[in-house]
Amino acid sequence: MRPAPRRAFLATLGAVLALPGCARYYYGDQAAASGADLVEASQRAADALLLGAPLDPRQPVLVATLVSVDRLGESSRFGRLLSEQIAGRLTQRGLRVTELRLREHLAMQPAQGELLLSRELRDVSRAHEAQAVVVGTYAVSASQVFVSLKLVRPVGNEVVAAYDYAVPMDGNVRVLLAGR
Repeated sequence: MRPAPRRAFLATLGAVLALPGCARYYYGDQAAASGADLVEASQRAADALLLGAPLDPRQPVLVATLVSVDRLGESSRFGRLLSEQIAGRLTQRGLRVTELRLREHLAMQPAQGELLLSRELRDVSRAHEAQAVVVGTYAVSASQVFVSLKLVRPVGNEVVAAYDYAVPMDGNVRVLLAGR
């Protein structure tokens, strides 16, 4: 190849290779396209939340079940599994995570919206003396599931860290989303 066409080819190739970085800027990290590694994606998400808002390891943290953005009163095995993985990672990082089997009380209920979430967050957080609560939603598209997480301080419902990412839709993710 002659130098000028070769430079043009390399410049075009570089631009094409940089495009996934642009998508990552707008849509957060994406798990490997060859298959969703949910554990790794959940661990990266928990780590990112901790980078955004360091927490006191002596005070407990609660992790709410991730819910469907279209049906805030519902989750799936996908939402529950991601919540478990995030709670596990926070524990691995040295935080006290309070196990809650009443996770549905931390989700928004239809027709009651954020007021219930605020009240429930405050009440449940006080009962467990939690310094923060991880809440999140997911939205399903044809090729990906978009996940949004927030680390919220119960006093004042202040969002102190947030992280968004996408998981490729594969057979495993479809099964997890179908299960209630």
